[in-house]
Amino acid sequence: MDNYLVYLGVAMATVMLPGPAVILTLNNSIQRGLSRTFSGIVGIALAILLVSVISATSLGVVLAKSAFAFTIIKIIGAIYLVYLGIKTFNSKSTPNAQTKLKESTFEKCFAEGFFISISNPKTIVFFMSIFPQFIDLSKAYVPQFIILASTFSVLIMVIHTAYAIFASLAKEKLSSDRGNGILNKITGSVFIGFGVGLVASSK
Repeated sequence: MDNYLVYLGVAMATVMLPGPAVILTLNNSIQRGLSRTFSGIVGIALAILLVSVISATSLGVVLAKSAFAFTIIKIIGAIYLVYLGIKTFNSKSTPNAQTKLKESTFEKCFAEGFFISISNPKTIVFFMSIFPQFIDLSKAYVPQFIILASTFSVLIMVIHTAYAIFASLAKEKLSSDRGNGILNKITGSVFIGFGVGLVASSK
């Protein structure tokens, strides 16, 4: 496998870019606590690992070449982002923090992270564009693919955990009723914006 360090840099920069998954991690850390945030991060990482596997199969080729299949998945992803955005935007802050934590189960946080990542078809196109640049065709393909895909998922775990820790440091300032309300409005608007942008974007 050629230029692994270069791939590492590209992958790190990609994971660090603000997107729906990053926003979800930050919001979870502030409002739901680190343990539930980590559950969401695991969901994101597993979804990305699955997407990378899809990108290496014939299904990935179909999704990349078929405008119809790409559009269908893109619309599904956009609908989910808009739904999550509206739900977050309209959610009311509760004075009882324990009540809010009970409402946000580990399964719910995991599912949100998983579906946000699995429903973005551009991730498949990204992997299909990036992976070939760092694979040595004179060597076995599968071991190289496993290394690249695993590296990306591990970086998600590490970088998102770092984001979550930093966000938790600001929790005291943002965990008031007023702070939660403002955060919900901002986060919800961002999710809706990502959803609209996903539909409006070209392949």
